[in-house]
Amino acid sequence: MSPLLLSMKTAAVSGGITFFFGLFVAKGVNSIKSPLLKMVIDGLLTLPLVLPPTVAGFFLLALFGVNQPVGRFFLEFFAWKVAFSWEATVLAATVVSFPLMYRSARGALEQVDPTYLACGRTLGLSEWYLFSRIQLPLAAPGILSGGILAFARGLGEFGATAMIAGNIAGKTRTLPLSIYSSVAAGRMADAYHEVGLIVVFSFVVVVAMNYFTHRSKRKVVS
Repeated sequence: MSPLLLSMKTAAVSGGITFFFGLFVAKGVNSIKSPLLKMVIDGLLTLPLVLPPTVAGFFLLALFGVNQPVGRFFLEFFAWKVAFSWEATVLAATVVSFPLMYRSARGALEQVDPTYLACGRTLGLSEWYLFSRIQLPLAAPGILSGGILAFARGLGEFGATAMIAGNIAGKTRTLPLSIYSSVAAGRMADAYHEVGLIVVFSFVVVVAMNYFTHRSKRKVVS
């Protein structure tokens, strides 16, 4: 059960980071006035979604490798080797799943009727109040869906994790990497068992997303 527990731990931590970071980045991008600047920033933030995961992992390795600029900085000043550690699995899952949360949150926030916000401004309400008490509740279904999808994507991350974290048993071997290892070693019974686990859990995540999104929409309407 070690790969499953490791995958759950990685997905939970990366999902929490992605949820809050993606939400506030989406709010920041929506507030940009220049259409050209907004398109460029949006393209950069969405890039991990369309790049092959191994390419995203390559860039992470080029930054956080032991002999690379950021990786050397962490090693020299904090005695922390980022690459091929459990934290690297979280980093890979966060980078790859971030665009899902960001795009979902941005789309949900954009769909809120701007009339509500304009009325609030005429009443002298602060931008933070408008965001937290009006825009956020109305956009909750889309934001929640993005968070659940980002969690599921982090759970199933393979390519970037293999590049930056490796496939170390008991340390960085998540469930997708364990499936690959089982097939490579000819342990097909183990592979079928692990595939069954991740399929069932992914199905539960999708059903939960639909359920909570439906409940959130009903609350917003009521």
